[in-house]
Amino acid sequence: MRILKYLFLLIGLLFIGVTVYIATQKGDFRVKQSAVIHTPRGVVFDYVNDYMNWETFGSWMTKEHGITFTYPAKTMGAGAQFNWDNGSDNGHMKTYFVKENDSIKQRGSFNGTTADVYWTLKDTIGGTKVTLEARGKMDLLTKISTFFSGGFSSIANDAFEKSLRNLDKTLTYEMKTYSIKVNGIVQRNSGFCLKQTVTCRINSLPRNIKIMMPKMLHFFKKNGLSMSGKPFILYERYDRANDIVTFSVCAPTREEIFITSGSEITSGAIVPFTCLKTTLTGDYSHLKEAWTKAENYIRDNGYTPNFAGKYSEVYIKTIDDVKQPSQWITEIHIPVFPKAVPASPTVTNTTVENTAQPAVTTPTTVTP
Repeated sequence: MRILKYLFLLIGLLFIGVTVYIATQKGDFRVKQSAVIHTPRGVVFDYVNDYMNWETFGSWMTKEHGITFTYPAKTMGAGAQFNWDNGSDNGHMKTYFVKENDSIKQRGSFNGTTADVYWTLKDTIGGTKVTLEARGKMDLLTKISTFFSGGFSSIANDAFEKSLRNLDKTLTYEMKTYSIKVNGIVQRNSGFCLKQTVTCRINSLPRNIKIMMPKMLHFFKKNGLSMSGKPFILYERYDRANDIVTFSVCAPTREEIFITSGSEITSGAIVPFTCLKTTLTGDYSHLKEAWTKAENYIRDNGYTPNFAGKYSEVYIKTIDDVKQPSQWITEIHIPVFPKAVPASPTVTNTTVENTAQPAVTTPTTVTP
């Protein structure tokens, strides 16, 4: 019995000693990892800048099952944020500074441990050199929980390395895997929608769409509204000569909804028209190629564009449906005039009657 008492006392003293040792260690940490991502810098920046994409490459997210992610209306750019929770662990991340295609500064917390996170992007041979760095301070529980696993810095370094590797793998495959199909002539039906219209430079169009679309979806959710179809973009004006585009982010509704004055969101009507439908399956970076293919099809097949109509992009499947960009589906609708149906030849039916009356000619009508 006495030996057991001494043994328990020794274990207790050892535990206290280890705890005191861990507690007296510096809580400050700095972790830094770099990797070459084999994708152009602008594409890497846009992907990292949007928290909605982090589930596809964050090592602490992809390896965990049962994590719940919560996203507000703004998920990219300065002021963007999101939360995650899997029951035992929880975290929060917010973006404080963004320099386009160059750097991002964020602040995150994980079970009480906070850190400033820095992303730096530089052009290099073969792609983009991405540097991910975190500086912060551990609380006591984090010191203790990570001590027996090699320390917090070792764990964080491993997580950063895996995340950058996942980012390269994701972008290399997901961004380069796509298909474009010209479906043919279809009819767009009439209806109602809510929309937000802005004018900007053409090169700012993709970024503004990424900002405005989540806001529109958040508006529907906040007000308990239901969409009667998929969200879409209407191009009101596309002026290449003056580098100006006016477009509307739209969401279809079952009935006309009136919005109080002063709101950025307004009511609108969907005008029916005949159009050429082209489908892009893949990331939005291939939209330019899809538009070009659709326009070439119109020219090569003798269709006439209907400039009185409005060009549109319909987002059939987005990041809200599936995280992998290679599986996103976007339809392009270009208004065209239907081809004239050739007049049918006249068929003469001659009927000879006993009264010897003149023959009667009856035309056969062919419905297009």
